Amino acid sequence: MIHRREFITQMAGGILGGMYLAHNGLGSLVKGGIDKIGLQLYTVRRELQKDFEGTLAQVAGIGYREVEFAGYYERTPQQVKAILDKNNLAAPSAHTQLQAMRQNLDKLIEAAHVIGHRYLVLAYLNAEERKTLDDYKGVIESLNKAGETCQKAGIQLAYHNHDFEFPPIDGVVPYDLMLKETSASLVKMELDLYWITKAKQSAASYFAAHPGRFALAHVKDMDNTPKQFFTEVGRGVIDFKQLLPQAKKAGIKHFFVEQDECPGSPLDSIKISYDYLHGLRL
Repeated sequence: MIHRREFITQMAGGILGGMYLAHNGLGSLVKGGIDKIGLQLYTVRRELQKDFEGTLAQVAGIGYREVEFAGYYERTPQQVKAILDKNNLAAPSAHTQLQAMRQNLDKLIEAAHVIGHRYLVLAYLNAEERKTLDDYKGVIESLNKAGETCQKAGIQLAYHNHDFEFPPIDGVVPYDLMLKETSASLVKMELDLYWITKAKQSAASYFAAHPGRFALAHVKDMDNTPKQFFTEVGRGVIDFKQLLPQAKKAGIKHFFVEQDECPGSPLDSIKISYDYLHGLRL
């Protein structure tokens, strides 16, 4: 299993300093289902490494209309935009890492303007970046600072969670601290529905407590085994039919399917997830 941190490191380089990028678009809940279902491309990272353009064409062929990038695979922003346009795909958000956000934000924003990103998302904190509450306070300071710069450039900054933000440190839940101490206008949240469930927290409770704070969501399911592993959306234990309607209250505009690891072909898995969400009546 390729860990996300290792993947970020592997994809680092070039003028973008290891960031994740995307293209712009719109997605929302509509009566009866989800409009413009999106895919986090980390799910098909191995396929993209082998055949970047062909894989994006297959993603579009399944029915996805939005993607969230996990690396450019040595393509320029101009090349990526052309391929997205060719396949009628939009990518409203893009992931980056903390070091890139701190050191290369101007380049991230420059590329975002070329492609048309609306969101840049801090995707992951390495273990050494989150040992103490002071570490999290440093991250919060960086998010607020970067969020202000992004806002001036017409970009919205956001933060994507895993499960490690929820165990208390010195009696304080880091994720709650981040919600409290980051500016609600400068820093939105991309809630990963799998990881918050694995942390034994309620996504619905966070939606209700922080309306308008969540702009993006990862729609990711959990299997019914002791390992609580990833599975296709609709085949696991998360009640999306009950949860997704509450996303409107949370302010979510974009929904991205993600499956970190798949039992067989990721393209088969993302079709199963797409078909479930496409047919879901909320």
